[in-house]
Amino acid sequence: MTEFRRLPVSRGVTLNVALAGPADAPPVILLHGFPESHRTWRGIVPLLENRFRLIMPDQRGFGASDQPQDKAEYGTDTILADLFAVADSLGLERFSLVGHDWGGAVAWAAAIKGDQRIERLAIVNAPHPVIFQKSLIEDKDQRAASQYITAFRTPGFEQAVEAMGFDTFFDKSFGGHVDLGIIPPEERAQYIAEWSQPGALTAMLNWYRASQLVVPPPVLPLPVPDWVLGAFPVVRIPTLVVWGMKDKALLPIQLDGLERLVEDLRIVRVPDAGHFVPWEKPEAVAEALAPFLSGQDGA
Repeated sequence: MTEFRRLPVSRGVTLNVALAGPADAPPVILLHGFPESHRTWRGIVPLLENRFRLIMPDQRGFGASDQPQDKAEYGTDTILADLFAVADSLGLERFSLVGHDWGGAVAWAAAIKGDQRIERLAIVNAPHPVIFQKSLIEDKDQRAASQYITAFRTPGFEQAVEAMGFDTFFDKSFGGHVDLGIIPPEERAQYIAEWSQPGALTAMLNWYRASQLVVPPPVLPLPVPDWVLGAFPVVRIPTLVVWGMKDKALLPIQLDGLERLVEDLRIVRVPDAGHFVPWEKPEAVAEALAPFLSGQDGA
């Protein structure tokens, strides 16, 4: 049974946090991405809640959490502070961390910093920042697939969505990635209700607008930023990467070279799923996560 708490985090923001599983089970924080909420994990919870304490915040700007309107509220350091504030509020000295999409970006950042509170890292269709940035510069297909980021950063994009209607935006957001028929009507209604809150879309888009990621135009590659070319900390936390191989937004090139950036890496490819694999193929994701998070995978 899922319970909910409102927890204060950084900069005066309060997050809505869903919790499932025994309170004394090994804790796992799961971070969702755009344009979702804790409900990203709706298919995973029944498969893992008997073994783990699942902690699933609506990240700032999403779902039922506070939604600051200033993009300065969405910098990496602030988002990381949110993560550890949730852990502190729940008294977690050590925990495993799972992230999908933007949640994966937060998880990568936390692991790169080498925080000792993170025992294990699981990434679901979220690219390592170095590989992603390099691919946006060097790979024309990934650059083309990522032009939506530029659109999301464009001033007035919210008004364009409101003009087209949230039903149409729902179809555009998910229709290119999954069969819309697998999304129950009540889930569709929940997404649209969350997006329709005053200021919600601006808050969600602020994740893209605050990001330092460079997305060149499709036919105009730019120099690779200096931060990518320099020495980059190796992730030393045991790491599992689960990847839906039909992802049209984040291409399989994001797996190339990961072994040079992660010391203890295992990759599970899900061939018949795309970007939203946590709820498209929850059994495959849970099957990969369960032994890894419990330390039964030999690591």
